[in-house]
Parts: sequence; C-alpha cells; structure tokens
Amino acid sequence: MSASQGNDSALEAIRKFHHDVDRAVAEVIARLPLPLTCQRGCPDCCLDELTVFPVEAHRIRSEAARLLESGTPAAPGSCAFLDDQGSCRIYESRPYVCRTQGLPLRWLEASDVERRDLCSLSEEPWAAAGWGPGNLEPEQCWHLGPFEGRLAGLQAAVHGFSDPPPRVRLRSLFLHPES
Repeated sequence: MSASQGNDSALEAIRKFHHDVDRAVAEVIARLPLPLTCQRGCPDCCLDELTVFPVEAHRIRSEAARLLESGTPAAPGSCAFLDDQGSCRIYESRPYVCRTQGLPLRWLEASDVERRDLCSLSEEPWAAAGWGPGNLEPEQCWHLGPFEGRLAGLQAAVHGFSDPPPRVRLRSLFLHPES
C-alpha cells in the first residue's frame, strides 16, 4: 500500500469514527430531559490547550489546508479554530473531544466508583428544573471509555502504538501558530 493509500485509508477511518460519534451523541441528546445550554457557537469549552491524536490532526490538515496555510489562528487563550463570532471554522472536521463537549458525562474510576459531570453552563438551569447528572439514567450520559478506546485503537493502527500516545496541539497545525 502506498503512503497516499494509507493516508486515504486513515482519513476514511477517522471520518467513519467521527460519524459514529455524531450518531451516538445525537442518541444521548434525544434522551435528555432538558436541552443542553452548550451548542454550536458556544465557545466556553474551546480552550487553547486542546490536543488531539495525530490521526485527528491528519483529518484537520487534509480538510482545512487553506485555512492552516493562510489563515490566522484565534487569539491565544481560546481555540485557534474559533472565528470572530466564537464559531468553529473546522466544525465538520472537529475532533472527538469537541463533538462530545457539553454532554452529561459518566465514567468509572479504577475503584469501580461511578462519577458524573455536567457542563457548568447547564448546571444552573438543569438544577432549577430538578435535574442533574446524578438523577439521569446511564443512557442519558456520555459514557467515557468506549469511544476513547476506539480512537486510541485507530491511532495505534494508523501510526503505531506508543504509551502514552502522541498528542498534537491544535494551534500547532497552523503554518503561523503564534500569529
């Protein structure tokens, strides 16, 4: 297999992964008792220090090449991919972490203790309505673990295994990241 074929294969694999994430996110959102405060254009979680696996950086490089070559990143402190209105300039190519922001989260710690969390912007309106992450059904939360494991496996399949896996800072994808 040529390098080009390998890159095409990796690109298709990460697109399928993101499609699967989007579908699962939509299912969680459909089960929620109240709408999320966090929505497209809400930049509160769009932080400058977000990092991604190289396989996700490959998708961004492939699909946003012109922006990365000649565009200017947002001011330091917020995600480099935000525009002047706080919207994502790579929304269709955004990484996994951005696709799941704002959802009620559920995870198990090493001691098999379940933990939950909710975006701070949703906490107050949800609490006023008598809801919080603690009284949601498990299916109403994004379960941390399964998709992260798939993403790590995809990263290992495309770029090989390393512990810890390499991470790419989103701002570093720009030709002139400190502009």
